[in-house]
Amino acid sequence: MNRALSIRFFAHSWVSDWNHGNAHFLRGLVRELVRMGHEVRCYEEISGWSLSNLVHEGEVAYRAIDDFHRIYPELNVRFFQRDKSLPTLLNRELAGADLVIIHEWNEPQVVNEILARKGRFGFRALFHDTHHRAYTNAGQILRFHLHLFDGVLAFGDAIRKIYSDGFGIARVWTFHEAADVSVFRPMQRSKEIDLVWIGNWGDEERTEELIEFLVAPAFDLIADQRRVRVHGVRYPEGAKDTLRRAGIEFCGYVANLEAPEVYARSRLALHVPRRQYANGLSGVPTIRVFEALACGVPLVCSPWVDTEQLFRPDRDYVVAHNRAEMSALLDELLKDKTARQQIASSGLETIRKHHTCRHRAEQLMEIFGEFTR
Repeated sequence: MNRALSIRFFAHSWVSDWNHGNAHFLRGLVRELVRMGHEVRCYEEISGWSLSNLVHEGEVAYRAIDDFHRIYPELNVRFFQRDKSLPTLLNRELAGADLVIIHEWNEPQVVNEILARKGRFGFRALFHDTHHRAYTNAGQILRFHLHLFDGVLAFGDAIRKIYSDGFGIARVWTFHEAADVSVFRPMQRSKEIDLVWIGNWGDEERTEELIEFLVAPAFDLIADQRRVRVHGVRYPEGAKDTLRRAGIEFCGYVANLEAPEVYARSRLALHVPRRQYANGLSGVPTIRVFEALACGVPLVCSPWVDTEQLFRPDRDYVVAHNRAEMSALLDELLKDKTARQQIASSGLETIRKHHTCRHRAEQLMEIFGEFTR
């Protein structure tokens, strides 16, 4: 696909990443599309859930918003309201569009209003799914008029099969997330943290896993005078108390754009996938995997199977299969700087060769090219 396109991209939020990991990849993807010469307009609803919660974080929230505008000046973000002004706005903004991409975390009313204008304006429309709802709550996805889309971008092959085999969608592409390596890159910093986990507690989707692979091993690390730190949101008081009793430092929300600094100060990073991605949706790595590896931090994971062979297990990252194995593995790696460096270097190499936002932007243009052949 060589010609410049006029693209409209609707997402829950571009400005806020509060409990909204989709923003991480989407920002980098749009940046690369713009660098390739395409005109991209980004849309989010005023007072969306993520941004509304972010502003309650106080000073750190305003710094996060300022950093977003400073680091992503090329993102043309436009806000809309879900009221009587919406039809007029859509008529104005969709005129002249070649491609409209709609992320799955939009309200069905908005999505279906956009799709109703396809015939009038002649654009192509892609549905972008980066969540497990198609697997765990298909009814929510079926509220969208999927038959009106020209295709679906699914962030893992297991999700792709649900759309093709379960929902009967003819055109579905596996479209993995990736790292924005202009932001997520290795930095030289003093190592003041031994183990860090960046992730949210909410929804009870991995509580047991966090107890087994984070909290329990932390007792052993703290006994050896190691520092364990956690960043994230939606931690109930009981969860915070559990972390305190284990000796884990809970530091609350960290803006995604500050995560590279956190990783740079850490000897090891932990990945604990939600259980959906460790069983029925195995093979779907979430964005934190790409970003941690892009920052050159050795990654230790609770069990998940890379069924799509995106990475090189035991080289790009290592897996512990139970609590005892996790404790032993962390102890071994914290004592072996050479092993940490080898894992970090290998993971970084794989990201740079295969999993950057530039790779995904080029794939997206190849997909669009299929419509014009």
